[in-house]
Amino acid sequence: MESPAVTQARLTQQPTRRVPATRHYRGVLKFPVVRQLIRFTGVGVICTATSLALYALLRQWIDPQLANAAALIVTSIMNTALNRRLTFKITSNRKRAQDHLNGLILIGIALVITGSSLGILHWIHPEATVADELWTTTLSGFAATAVRFTLLRHWIFRRARHI
Repeated sequence: MESPAVTQARLTQQPTRRVPATRHYRGVLKFPVVRQLIRFTGVGVICTATSLALYALLRQWIDPQLANAAALIVTSIMNTALNRRLTFKITSNRKRAQDHLNGLILIGIALVITGSSLGILHWIHPEATVADELWTTTLSGFAATAVRFTLLRHWIFRRARHI
């Protein structure tokens, strides 16, 4: 049992300041979507470089549509895993399989967008080079990326939209 003087001294002490559990951002970084777009862009740069390298490598042996599909499938699986962890800060194993299954739908959408652009390129310019194909898939990939971010944020990872 403590003395009344010790009890009084403890009651009159200033409470210690606690560090907030969440970070407080300033400026545009206070909006979760901005922070997510920054992280998403970093993941996108890595995945785009990987996809272009795979496409250029595979294109030596297979036709443009198959090379595009193979590169997109490999990098989309990597992209979903990286965005799950880095962009949307989801670290638990809960719903991982479901997230990747839903990510397959995004692969299909990206294949339609980039595959259509390759088809249009070869229709307009049948002698297109691999460099022309890379430019075409990169530019159409920007549209696919905008669709991907929107669907990741509002559909697949909506549970982590405010991080």
